[in-house]
Parts: sequence; structure tokens; C-alpha cells
Amino acid sequence: MNLKSLGDAKDWFEILQTSGQCQTALMTLKPGGASGAELNAHEKSEQVLLVLEGEVEGEIGGEKCVLRKGDTVVILPGVKHRFQNMGKDKAVTFNVYAPPEYPA
Repeated sequence: MNLKSLGDAKDWFEILQTSGQCQTALMTLKPGGASGAELNAHEKSEQVLLVLEGEVEGEIGGEKCVLRKGDTVVILPGVKHRFQNMGKDKAVTFNVYAPPEYPA
């Protein structure tokens, strides 16, 4: 069994679990923080992002949106994207990558 708690995450982006088929991660963005300086894409992995706390502004495939607590989005392989916390409170997202995107 590969059981993890969200409280196990200590960094702003942390891989929680990795299996042969998928990977989970937690991303915590401080106000003004972003998932990266530029848009990025996962060439082989789909990403599912679920907002647990706060809100993030997303740019996904050339479109912009605001994702709030409870919102989820699926990002297909190869689609450039970036997320930024434009709010006054931290934003926390739970992410699933299939197949795994990052080293375990």
C-alpha cells in the first residue's frame, strides 16, 4: 500500500506517490507565486489539476481561466500551460499525471 497524507508535502511542489501508471503531487503557491516563469508542457503525460484551497489563474493552450476551490481541469499531453496565484491567500492544488511525469 502506498498511502500518503497531503500534510507530508513540505515544498511548494512535491511528488506524493508514483506507480507504473500515474503519479500524484501537491502544489502550493503563495500569493503572486506561479508554477513556473514560462508556460510548460508534459509531452507524454495528461495532467489533472484539482484546486483544494484558494484560486489560481490558469493559461492552458492559449486560453485563460480562473480556477477556484473544487474546480478541476484536464491538460492533455503537449498542451502548454502555467498557473499563478493572483489572490491574497495561498493556493493549493492536487495533481495527477498519467503516465508519471517526474522522477519518483
